[in-house]
Amino acid sequence: MITSLSNPTIVSIRKLLKPKDRRTTGLFLAEGLRVVGQALDSGAEIRQLIICPDLLVSEYGQQLVHRARKLGIDCLEVNEPVFSSLARKDTPKGIAAVIAQRWQTLESLAPQEGELWVGLQAIQNPGNLGTILRTCDAVGATHVLLLDDCTDPYDPAAVKASMGSIFTVRLTKTHAEAFRAWHAQHAEMKIVGTSDHADEDYAQTVYPQTCLLLMGSERQGLSDEYIQLCAKMVRIPMEGTCDSLNLAVATGIILYQIYNQRRNIFKRAGQQ
Repeated sequence: MITSLSNPTIVSIRKLLKPKDRRTTGLFLAEGLRVVGQALDSGAEIRQLIICPDLLVSEYGQQLVHRARKLGIDCLEVNEPVFSSLARKDTPKGIAAVIAQRWQTLESLAPQEGELWVGLQAIQNPGNLGTILRTCDAVGATHVLLLDDCTDPYDPAAVKASMGSIFTVRLTKTHAEAFRAWHAQHAEMKIVGTSDHADEDYAQTVYPQTCLLLMGSERQGLSDEYIQLCAKMVRIPMEGTCDSLNLAVATGIILYQIYNQRRNIFKRAGQQ
């Protein structure tokens, strides 16, 4: 059992809490029963499991450790002070994992008929990003494109907010020029953009069967270069004095409108 905060392995793992070290290593740290369980269920590339026996008291947690050991995953036991130095939860459950990041290149992506994707331009809040990933998983959106200078989806706050969806939604980083060229070759993917200045109400819109919902940054919204690529623009009507919604909330509202529209179409088809 490791009991030293300065142990080289622990120092290396702790560095994964920093964006620079996540970029250079291609790894990230995931903490908690649910997220580690989802990593195992989804076949994520787990490099190492970190366990604190004094904190890992649940039967489910013990089952996760047993599964990891059967898979040959290196399991590192640490004491409570060492685990707390890695943990970001208020009440850590005694289990974390070092996992390889998983990215897809834009060039490898080819939309399939009926798929729903989400594009996010320059989103800055990792909690918002994690929440959007969780909503994408809920409505069956399969891909998220991170356009321009987006926050890191493998930031601990994003991983936590995703509630395991970081492993189920495919991620791609790209920029405007590459995205424009890609879309020219995949015009079947219709882009729906969002703006508070759009004329079309999101709830009155008929969404394309193969659709990419494009959301702008928290402060600036969607830039003109992306608006030009949109087949249609929609807005969420608002009352009161607030002039905008939280980005994750706004994305969720529109995603569920698309999801419900699709669900009703499938329901009608099944009744015929």
